[in-house]
Amino acid sequence: MLRVKLLAMFIIAGFAVWGCTKKKEFVIAESKSYEASIFRQNCAVCHGLEAEGRTLSDGTVIPNLRKGDFKYKTDEQIYQHIADGGNGMVPFRNQFTERELRMMVDFVRRDLRGQ
Repeated sequence: MLRVKLLAMFIIAGFAVWGCTKKKEFVIAESKSYEASIFRQNCAVCHGLEAEGRTLSDGTVIPNLRKGDFKYKTDEQIYQHIADGGNGMVPFRNQFTERELRMMVDFVRRDLRGQ
């Protein structure tokens, strides 16, 4: 009987720890970070308010920046795409400072992808 109670306590404790350590998804709308502000002002119009992507009426797919198989995997690839645009995306090299471009790369990797 004692073993059953101990086992039950370990199982309950394990679920409690798992529930507490599960990472909460970053919410752009709730964030006061500078990067989230840049995203809301410049990127959300196409990528969606929470970077979930969408398909336009003409069939153009605007990618989900949070989930899926990412076309741009390295920091340099992400940087190049934000700075130079392409595949329907406008370039931001002349709108963002170098520091802002680097901040947005970190934002995509850290906050949106959780990497």
